[in-house]
Amino acid sequence: QVQLVESGGGLVQPGGSLRLSCAASRSIYAMGWYRQAPEKERELVATITSGGSTNYKDSVKGRFTISRDNAKNTVALQMNSLKPEDTAVYFCAARAFGDTRWPYWGQGTQVTVSS
Repeated sequence: QVQLVESGGGLVQPGGSLRLSCAASRSIYAMGWYRQAPEKERELVATITSGGSTNYKDSVKGRFTISRDNAKNTVALQMNSLKPEDTAVYFCAARAFGDTRWPYWGQGTQVTVSS
């Protein structure tokens, strides 16, 4: 069992920045962020393994950066040059090595990009 606690969501203007953080209750192999906009499917935003390997959704490459602190069991998502289409509920997720799905999820945090 892994508990995930998210923080950092909010309202920001287009072109602005936000930093999301997620703290896990214990060490875990991979952590990441998914998002779900109204009327849309939940989609992968970025993931990172304990070894530092990363994966990004194409539309956020160059704008978002995922990082983690293994000693603190935390993961962060730095979001720059935000666009209205980034508006969504963002979910922290985690999985153990060997998992074929992401069984652990945070409660979600709202990110709204609007003028």
